Amino acid sequence: MSGARTTGPRVPTGVSAGVVVYDRDSGTCAERLDPDARFRSASVVKLLIALDHLWDRGPADALPPDDRSRLDAMLARSDDAAAGHFWERNGGTGVITRMVSRLGLTHTAGPPAGFPGHWGYSAITAADTVRVYRYLLDAAPPPVRTAVLGPLRRATRLGADGFDQSFGIPTAFPRPWAVKQGWSGYPPADPGRGEVEGVDLGRPALHTTGLVGPDDRWIVAVLTLHPAGTPYAAAGETVTGIVRSLNLP
Repeated sequence: MSGARTTGPRVPTGVSAGVVVYDRDSGTCAERLDPDARFRSASVVKLLIALDHLWDRGPADALPPDDRSRLDAMLARSDDAAAGHFWERNGGTGVITRMVSRLGLTHTAGPPAGFPGHWGYSAITAADTVRVYRYLLDAAPPPVRTAVLGPLRRATRLGADGFDQSFGIPTAFPRPWAVKQGWSGYPPADPGRGEVEGVDLGRPALHTTGLVGPDDRWIVAVLTLHPAGTPYAAAGETVTGIVRSLNLP
């Protein structure tokens, strides 16, 4: 959806957003805006890459040290090299296919056929992202929950690529929080790619997702696309503004 709103999340004209805020205390959604709209995942898909790797490998705390180190870097620092390692090692798009089935995701899909190695071109929605966090909090084995949420609670200000990942949730809300951010299109993507298999691969994408408040009360997913040429810092300020407009106490 594009256009200014007078109620609900305040999304500037020209920006597309999918938003869900889930209140775990009441079991209801405090905010919903285009919850099933598909966005390219950028680094938010690292949640699924991590869960897939941990799924059949026994206790998370028994993983080889190299795996633990890569998982931590992939989640806390959004390290792309670590994500690429697990993506290739575990079968590429098969990672997404398995996790869609395991978690009952409804609109998530692997990258378009022409981009099999581009894990960040996987399709996600705000509603499915909330389902992933609900699994982590309510159903995942405790060692898996700790292995994934621990790094998200320690998310660094700068990503491994040097980009500031403190926009959105980390700026809008005080701790405690746990976040997985995503950004794609910096430097600009090929504008000629446009929409492929229902996913926009051209406009800059910036996402903030995670848990907010004591006892992880709130699950927040804000996925956004910005006009071509929007600077990274400006997009970050826009996302933070959307998050600040959300209906959380």
